[in-house]
Amino acid sequence: MEAAKIVATLTRAVGEVGRAEDLAQEALVDALDQWPRTGVPRNPGAWLTTVAKRKAVDQWRRQGNLDAKYALLARELADHVDEAWDPDRIDDDVLRLMFMAAHPVLTPESRVALTLRVVGGLSTDEIAKAFLVPKATIAQRIVRAKKSLAGVAFEVPDRPEWPHRMSTVLSVIYLIFNEGYAASTGRHWFREELCAEALRLGRVLTALAPDEAEVHGLVALMEFQSSRLRARVDDEGAPILLEDQDRTRWDRAQIQRGVTALGAAAQALHRRGSGWGPYALQAALAEGHAIAPSTADTDWHRIVMLYDALLGLTTSPVVALNRAVAVAMADPENGPQAALDIVDHLDGLDGLHALPGVRAELLRRLGRHAEAADEFDRAAALADNDRERDVLMAKAARARVG
Repeated sequence: MEAAKIVATLTRAVGEVGRAEDLAQEALVDALDQWPRTGVPRNPGAWLTTVAKRKAVDQWRRQGNLDAKYALLARELADHVDEAWDPDRIDDDVLRLMFMAAHPVLTPESRVALTLRVVGGLSTDEIAKAFLVPKATIAQRIVRAKKSLAGVAFEVPDRPEWPHRMSTVLSVIYLIFNEGYAASTGRHWFREELCAEALRLGRVLTALAPDEAEVHGLVALMEFQSSRLRARVDDEGAPILLEDQDRTRWDRAQIQRGVTALGAAAQALHRRGSGWGPYALQAALAEGHAIAPSTADTDWHRIVMLYDALLGLTTSPVVALNRAVAVAMADPENGPQAALDIVDHLDGLDGLHALPGVRAELLRRLGRHAEAADEFDRAAALADNDRERDVLMAKAARARVG
């Protein structure tokens, strides 16, 4: 988690990337030897950086021909080793840019769209799918946002302004992660680099805003979801659906980090006496899947209750669609028909492959195989991701043979 920052700091100090990486690795070896006996320090990254710098000083001292560098680094080390961390300073360049782009002169939708384009690197089409709006609408929002920011000071806001921009920053991290977890286009089922970057930014944000429950909730959600990434595809990259995944391949360390982050969110909510927010609720949903030994053993009734709570905070048709799936799973006998009734009355999902995809699954479970096959075909025609299209077409073929 700290590797990039440590190596960057050491590169600035010693002037060589390769040497900086070696020093960071040597410091990590010392940590693995000492921390089991002394405990993990309060700021592990600072500890590793300090030890690595001291190793550099020792090496320069032995070389005997870099006295100037040794003196300079030694003075820096003496001045800054015990320097208190400033919680109001954002050191991460990407996160700084997110806070800058979340300027109040823009509408919330424009802030998110612009930041996803400029910071997240998502295409206009990918952003449009995330917002469930036409591509032209997103393009206009981005153009207007850039014009609105002309002449506006592009700087990190003061600490009192953070809460006003936090929701935008969280939305951007969330949408970047979602695009990574379920790629809307291309040949890959997911884009691990986007998931990793979103999770990294979320972890940095928890250090900057440790009392923000939704920050911890979002990190917990991403930890739980990321724990399944390697089990979601086979050796050829073909998708493996949740019910078919080998759960022994799920990353248990990430699941535990998710549990810890969700606990931190709950503690922050308790201190404030406030209710659960959308990210914490989604994290609780993800936890339900992460800790269940199998799909059949998942507490689907609790999943439905959590979706009910989430729908109390949002009118998202995607959340309502996911709730319908949970309703079907919670009652194997009557649930599929009840879920189909819910799905058939949903609005706002036109043009998305998820709607006919869910209808097809429900029809299949009801034994209406011909109708299910037609719906799978319709979903495949709407899917832009090649891997997802392949899965839907295979399901349509299986449905036709009953």
